Amino acid sequence: MFGWMQQLNPVFQALIATLFTWGLTALGASCVFFFKQINRKTLDFMLSFAGGVMIAASFWSLLAPAIEMAANQGQISWVPAVVGFLLGGVFLRLIDMALPHLHLGYPIEEAEGIHTTWRRSILLVLAITIHNIPEGLAVGVAFGALGHGLTETSFSGACALAMGIGIQNFPEGVAVAVPLRREGISRLKSFWYGQLSGIVEPIAGVLGAWAVLRMTPLLPYALSFAAGAMIFVVVEEVIPESQREGRLDLATAGVMLGFAVMMTLDVALG
Repeated sequence: MFGWMQQLNPVFQALIATLFTWGLTALGASCVFFFKQINRKTLDFMLSFAGGVMIAASFWSLLAPAIEMAANQGQISWVPAVVGFLLGGVFLRLIDMALPHLHLGYPIEEAEGIHTTWRRSILLVLAITIHNIPEGLAVGVAFGALGHGLTETSFSGACALAMGIGIQNFPEGVAVAVPLRREGISRLKSFWYGQLSGIVEPIAGVLGAWAVLRMTPLLPYALSFAAGAMIFVVVEEVIPESQREGRLDLATAGVMLGFAVMMTLDVALG
């Protein structure tokens, strides 16, 4: 089915895959044309499901191949995984500290990052945009790894990762656009801001693929870096946001189901 895509340069493969994930963000944002608000229980479940997908993708599609790859390169298998993982978290933390943004449902007085007079809508979009950086990076690194012809990676596994990221991008698009519409912003502008939050994924994906094509020894670190960045997003924002209304059992079920779906995709297709 994707035979034509396998013939392309890994950078172009990463671009196509991240355009797909961006498209699903836009699809989620398009719900604003049909709904002015969304049931909070539904949104909590969707966000927790997205968190489960990201956790599973971090291990099955990134950390596990990184550990195996490091061992096959003669390195101490766990060192690249630990170092890259922690650096990924530190990288996202630095962006989180520097870039002005506002988490969903919080008053503008609780905006994080450098103080700014930017509007609430812009700050909300930036919060989701920050989260999309590691997702695009993860897909890009996975496809870039294919260019080295390593046995630890596969085209179908990279596609499974892109599919998983795309699935969890749908609720992220909803989570940006619908609250903006509820605040009185027009449907078209709410959709525009919602899909705009995902535009960083193709950029991060292409940069990630391009970078790993030029540094084979650091590939296990790059895979682990993307995993650490994604886990930071899940723990710092996605799961806490899904539990903010106190629906812990629902959020837990969402994470479990999301993990199971992504694990199935990766194992079945990878």
